[in-house]
Amino acid sequence: MTANATSLATGLVQSVDWLAVAPPTIAAVAGLAVLVADLFLPEHRKHLLGWGAIAGLALAALALLPLLDGDRSTFCLTTGDHACSYTADSFALVIQFLVLGGALLTGLLSFSALDDLKLPAGEFWFLLLSSAAGAALLPASRDLATLVIALEVASLPAFALVGLRRGDRLSSEAALKFFLSSVTATAVMLLGVSFVYAATGSLHLSRIADALTHVDPRLDTLAQAGVVLTLVGFAFKTAAVPFHFWVPDTYVGAPVPVAAYLSVVGKAVGFSGLILVTVLAFPSYADVWGPAIAVLAALTMTAGNAAALRQRPERAFSAVRLLAWSSVAQAGYLLVPIAAAGYADSGKDASRAIGSTVAYALMYAAVNLGAFAVAALVARTSPANRLTDYRGLYAARPGAALALAFFLLCLAGLPPGVIGLFAKVTVFSAAVDAGLGWLAVVMALNVVVALYYYLQWTAVLFRAPEAAAEPVAGAEPAPAAGAAVARPRAVPLTAAIGLTAVVGIALSGAPQLVLRFASESLL
Repeated sequence: MTANATSLATGLVQSVDWLAVAPPTIAAVAGLAVLVADLFLPEHRKHLLGWGAIAGLALAALALLPLLDGDRSTFCLTTGDHACSYTADSFALVIQFLVLGGALLTGLLSFSALDDLKLPAGEFWFLLLSSAAGAALLPASRDLATLVIALEVASLPAFALVGLRRGDRLSSEAALKFFLSSVTATAVMLLGVSFVYAATGSLHLSRIADALTHVDPRLDTLAQAGVVLTLVGFAFKTAAVPFHFWVPDTYVGAPVPVAAYLSVVGKAVGFSGLILVTVLAFPSYADVWGPAIAVLAALTMTAGNAAALRQRPERAFSAVRLLAWSSVAQAGYLLVPIAAAGYADSGKDASRAIGSTVAYALMYAAVNLGAFAVAALVARTSPANRLTDYRGLYAARPGAALALAFFLLCLAGLPPGVIGLFAKVTVFSAAVDAGLGWLAVVMALNVVVALYYYLQWTAVLFRAPEAAAEPVAGAEPAPAAGAAVARPRAVPLTAAIGLTAVVGIALSGAPQLVLRFASESLL
């Protein structure tokens, strides 16, 4: 008995590679440091918290560099197949770079919003860093327990960020809707995880994949239910139809930088988790999740584009709503290669299909954050953020108008947004190579439909300006022209627009920087 206990204890002793876990750890430590510093800094120095948070995110991103020399694993069991709970492989590093870079750009967008909306600086930066730490942990997670914990660490602070505008009805409703939908997703996913654990006896993804190939016939139904429920939970997180209903209201009610964060980092978290459980844990059930995700992809891109077409330009917050529905449609495109992975003949082919999703996600992250950055700039003088408020933007702010036009053309997949075109081609190719011709046709039709609202918004930017619209009930009166330039801390917002534009132009000039992921085996 003593020998067995000793053997069990020895098997549970796990190694810790602190360099491997440095990126999420640095983000978490920076969040705690900001929270403590907030107690001692006077009000007029609260802006230093923001620069501290930016420095923490930059340091976390730099911590990825020593990990580029090869895969590193930690928290590994010392018996059996030495399954690990954390692996810093190529897939994890790319997604961590996307997450930390997206959080850093969100931080730059947020300086002006904190001033304009009178948000509590200490709480905001702590929540942003905490969510970024969870988001950076998730792509490296290799067991279901760590995966669920990372997902919740990324999600829980996001609820608070959405509802941080105290006393604002839209903000409170958005936070409540986001919270309820996410909690429902988590509950469904945890039920599925418990079923999978009961059927396989393990939480490690590699061991689950092996166990599902020879499940006890008496537990087969339980295993199938567990796989389906786990995937349904992640479908909520990715805002796939029919689990997308929270997106437009949440984006409208949240501060614009928080909406930008959810559209990029929140989406990266959901898709990373979905990729890990499908490709690494459930490959033997590809005949189930492959067709299901293909149908979800078709429905998601179609519903997102159809709703975006219905947006009335004069409606309050129509610009943010259009970006919200656009993000739903883009989620449909991101699902296509994951569906293709379910039809792959080998694990290597499946991994290569996943590379198309990663390539598309990198393009989408850069240009979508840029579009939200311009929306945040316009919101400073036009709080209602209607599409009609962008009329004549080129006459007032030529740089911002040209940048937004470029971002919208990238999302549409039109020149000079070459990176958007190439990214869509890789996703289209993944569907064709997998034999999903019908899905490729649906995607092609949706891309054509999306051209209408992207080009319509682009055209508005260069039209002659018209008289200011009537203010929306409950919205702050618009300041005088040029007030946004005079307000403090607008420089970081301008820097964010410039940085995303430079990244987008660089990627369009050298698309191979991103598209090489579509031809590599990341997992």
